Amino acid sequence: MDDQKENQVNSQAAPEEKFDPAEFNEADPLSLDAVDTEWDAMVAERDQLKERLMRALADAENTRKRGERDRRDAEVYGGTKLARDMLSVYDNMKRALDTVDDAQREAAKALIEGIELTQRELLNVFSKHKIQQVAPEVGEKFDPQLHQAVFEAPVPGYDGGKVIQMMAEGFVIGDRLLRPAQVGVSAAAPKTAPKAEAAEEKPE
Repeated sequence: MDDQKENQVNSQAAPEEKFDPAEFNEADPLSLDAVDTEWDAMVAERDQLKERLMRALADAENTRKRGERDRRDAEVYGGTKLARDMLSVYDNMKRALDTVDDAQREAAKALIEGIELTQRELLNVFSKHKIQQVAPEVGEKFDPQLHQAVFEAPVPGYDGGKVIQMMAEGFVIGDRLLRPAQVGVSAAAPKTAPKAEAAEEKPE
């Protein structure tokens, strides 16, 4: 008896409705157009965030490279002022040694050798800190980036712009000039105008 009643209740139940996509799109506020708009907004936001991330990474890399470059420059050029002040010490020792003659060297051999040893040691210290001499040879081309012309004079056998005398060595630190080498430079030979040939008068 109970089974018959249950069957009658089930038969009287409302029929199951089928899903209709068209009705769903009309009833739901998030239509396909709204979903597309939302998707485009999400893609645009993603692209914007990606661009910001790439810029941040590029800025971080540039900062790292700049810091590395500054660190290297500090290692090489950090002692530039001290090195420039030490050049006078080298100059004074060189002048002292240049004035020594053979008699003085023989009389004060140990002292003079000590000065020479100190001068060589100073140059070794310069070299350790990437400080090098600029000492052009006679006949070498004058380089305005490294040399300073103290005087200019015509010299037979030399074209213009050649080093004819070095008066003081220059120095560079890394690829920067500490002091130019002081040199004399050959002047270009003056151009002489061709002599006009005198016209010979023919006797009548």
